[in-house]
Amino acid sequence: MKKLAAFLSVLLALAFAFPLTLTDDLGRQVTLKAAPKRIVSMLPSVTETVCALGACDRLVATDDYSDWPEGVKRLPKAGGLYNPNPELIVSLKPDLVLASRYGRLYETLERAGLTVFVVRTETYEDIFKTVRTLAQLLGLPAQGERLVAQIQREVYGEEARAAKAKARPRVYYEIDPTPYTVGPESFIGVLIQKARGVNIVPKELGLFPKIAPEFVVEKNPEVIVATYPGARETIQSRPGWSRVRAVQAGRICVFTGGEDNLLSRPGPRVAQGLRLLVDCFHGR
Repeated sequence: MKKLAAFLSVLLALAFAFPLTLTDDLGRQVTLKAAPKRIVSMLPSVTETVCALGACDRLVATDDYSDWPEGVKRLPKAGGLYNPNPELIVSLKPDLVLASRYGRLYETLERAGLTVFVVRTETYEDIFKTVRTLAQLLGLPAQGERLVAQIQREVYGEEARAAKAKARPRVYYEIDPTPYTVGPESFIGVLIQKARGVNIVPKELGLFPKIAPEFVVEKNPEVIVATYPGARETIQSRPGWSRVRAVQAGRICVFTGGEDNLLSRPGPRVAQGLRLLVDCFHGR
């Protein structure tokens, strides 16, 4: 009887929560007549958040890169940011598509009559805003608050571990060999700060700026973090970089695959990414 009562209370709550109108990250008002039951997520961090909210069973497709939790690997894949498959998405008849603000996929899908909510996930604050927004869209506001509290608790645990370190190394973070890096106000930049590192990139350059290699040589970081295969060899072979303290001391932390995902996805596993940085900056 208790389980039945709980189930009925959820149905009642959903009935009162909808129709629901929320403003997405393009400033558009999006209305849902009922709690969505068939969802397509086109961002890995959003996929992880939907699942962390307990709504994985509502996903009918994801982008190509969503691979956590394990079960989402079996879902149809609808392409990526630059090669989406709108025909597949439309054929699945979703009642909600969660899409990036980059690219024009949302325009194509809206012309096809689908409901699209655009999500921005670039800053640390965006992580919690996205959790709460998705929880509202799913009709699960209480679960959203619990997830926010859980993430914050896990992050605080890693911050407390980092606080024991005496040093605050100067850090350069390289996303790819272009090279693209991270500014201090990006979500990764905030993680660097929480791990008691000092980002050599000034905020004036933006969230994810492209920089000149000479800039890094001039700033002379003590630790380098990179998140692409072959990064160590690429960095060590650059002209003039043999003078960089991080290269001389061998303090180059390379994270790829699943570890890269923990760092590059502003979602519910962000504390695990922070743990990688704490270990890199201060030792295990």
